[in-house]
Amino acid sequence: MKASFFKHTLNFIIPGKTSRDVLSKKDSWFIVLKDVKNFGVGECSIIPGLSLDNIHKIESKLKQVCNDILNGKQINYESYSQFPALKFAIETAHQSLEGFNPPFHLFNSDFTNNEKGIPINGLIWMGEISFMQKQIKNKLNNGFNCLKLKVGSLEFESEINLLKNLRKEFSKKDLEIRLDANGTFSKETALEKLKRLSDFSIHSIEQPIKPKQFSEMAKICELSPLPIALDEELIGVNLSLEREKLLDTINPHFLILKPSLLGGFKDSNEWIHFAEKRNIKWWATSALESNVGLNAIAQWVSTKENNLRQGLGTGMLFSNNIQSPLEIEGDELFLKNDKNWNLNFFNKNI
Repeated sequence: MKASFFKHTLNFIIPGKTSRDVLSKKDSWFIVLKDVKNFGVGECSIIPGLSLDNIHKIESKLKQVCNDILNGKQINYESYSQFPALKFAIETAHQSLEGFNPPFHLFNSDFTNNEKGIPINGLIWMGEISFMQKQIKNKLNNGFNCLKLKVGSLEFESEINLLKNLRKEFSKKDLEIRLDANGTFSKETALEKLKRLSDFSIHSIEQPIKPKQFSEMAKICELSPLPIALDEELIGVNLSLEREKLLDTINPHFLILKPSLLGGFKDSNEWIHFAEKRNIKWWATSALESNVGLNAIAQWVSTKENNLRQGLGTGMLFSNNIQSPLEIEGDELFLKNDKNWNLNFFNKNI
């Protein structure tokens, strides 16, 4: 088996503002595995300031992985526990090569056979109120009835008014609203803010305070009038015992699973196992991958019995994404089998 990698910088059509940074571009690396008949590809997508992977060491780690594969060595996934995006890329590359129909049909499901779409939420980026209102209008016009709004970057009263006006026009029955605070609330004021937000029939809020404040987060989950979802809290929690302890300590209502940030499908499956044992619900979200990573995550999710809306609407964010059969129609993601991947993109880099 041959193994190689290459880098591709994705350019945002509109810069994406988060609580950490404003992103105009983002790097991804692709591991390519080739045997005598087929090739497989996995994406190593890193978000600066959020991903655990050390971006300055990623290429040396990729070289090490490719050399090990070329020399027939067994990959020790545990040795890459501090490089979850790299673990995801290796695992996906193997699944891509050895899956249902290489390289882009990794799992078999109604979704991958173009018989069913995956319901998704519409993502509203942070920004000035007028910018957020424009995004909301576009998403609603395109058929979304579930929106995820980033909150915490603007003056709180402005965000309250935005939600108040949205609820005046759309009831809970007509529109599901999810919020993501990205850890921006202080532990002292979080419950007060959650109480005010609860006036607007919010489905859930992700990561109200910064991670690693276990007792404070546990208290918030116990007392919050809004369901709490853990997101950043899960990053870097690698041992099974640590994962179970975290869930037992905090007792959240939901988990947000990003395979690129958690170490791949095996690790995400373990989180699901532990969550479902405790009646904790979950959904999956892409982490600004190209269509390669998005395709893998969507196909993996499609094999699960999960009726919640997934966070998989990121394929349209980039001006130079890799052409793929992934398409959004209304508020669902589809894999159109009559459309093709841009194989030239890979052929020129292999």
